[in-house]
Amino acid sequence: MKLLILTALTAVTVGVLPARAQFGSGIVFDPTQSGHAIQQIAQANQLYTTTVQTTRNVIASYNLAMRMASLPQTLYTSYGNLGRQEWFALTHPANTYGNSAAWVDAASTGYGAMAATRSASISYPGRIAGYSSLSPAGQQVIAAQGASVDLDNAVDASSLQTIGTIRAESAQREADIAALEAASHSSDPTEHTEMATLQRINQALLIELRTQQETNQILQAAVLQRLVGQKVQQDNLKSLFVTANGYQQSFNSVTPQESSAGTHWALHY
Repeated sequence: MKLLILTALTAVTVGVLPARAQFGSGIVFDPTQSGHAIQQIAQANQLYTTTVQTTRNVIASYNLAMRMASLPQTLYTSYGNLGRQEWFALTHPANTYGNSAAWVDAASTGYGAMAATRSASISYPGRIAGYSSLSPAGQQVIAAQGASVDLDNAVDASSLQTIGTIRAESAQREADIAALEAASHSSDPTEHTEMATLQRINQALLIELRTQQETNQILQAAVLQRLVGQKVQQDNLKSLFVTANGYQQSFNSVTPQESSAGTHWALHY
C-alpha cells in the first residue's frame, strides 16, 4: 500500500513539474492526475482490507480443523458403553434319536440344511401305490397334496439355511461395528479428519444395507412359508369340492330314483 501511495505522489509531482517549468512559479493543480492518485489509493485500501479478511478466515478455518482433530476425550467416551445386540448360541437339544443335533447345527451355520430337515422329519415314500390307476381327478388331488409336501420341505430347508448363514456371519458383523465404534471414539487426530469420518459413515451405511438384505431374506422365507400354508388350505378346500361332487354323482348312479307314483315303496314292509 505504501508503494502505491508513493507512486501516486510521484505521479502528482511529475505532473506538477512541467507546469512549474511552464508558468515559472507556484504549484499548478492538475485535477486529472489527482483523481487518478485518489483512485489508486482507494483500490489499494480495498485490496488491503480484502487480504486481511481472507487471512482471518483462513486462520479461523485452521483453528477449527485443529480443534476437530484434537477433540478432548471427554466429549465421546460417554458413548463407549452403548448396548450391543448379539445373536446368542442356540441351545442344543438332547438329540435322543440322533436326528435333532444336525438341525440345530444347520440353524447355526447354514450348512447341511436339506439333509438336517430330512433326518428330522418323516421320510416321504414317493408316489403312492396305484397312483396310475386312479382317475384323472384322483391323480390331480394326490399330485397337489404331494406338491405341497415337496414345497414345504424345500422351503423349510431354504429358511433353515438362510437363518443359519445370517447367524454364522453375525460375529464378523459385530466385529465390523466394533471397529467403527473404536475408530469413532479414538483419540488419534487422524481418525477425526473429514475423510476418515466420511469413510466411517460410508462403511456404516454399507453395514446397514447388508442388514436390510438379511431382513429381506428372512421376510422372503416367511412369505414362502405362508404361501405354502395357503396352498395347503386351498388344496384341502378343492379336495372337499371334488369329493362332494364325486359322492353326489355316485349316489345318483347307485341309488334308484323313484317317481312320485312309486312313493308307496317307502311304506312297504
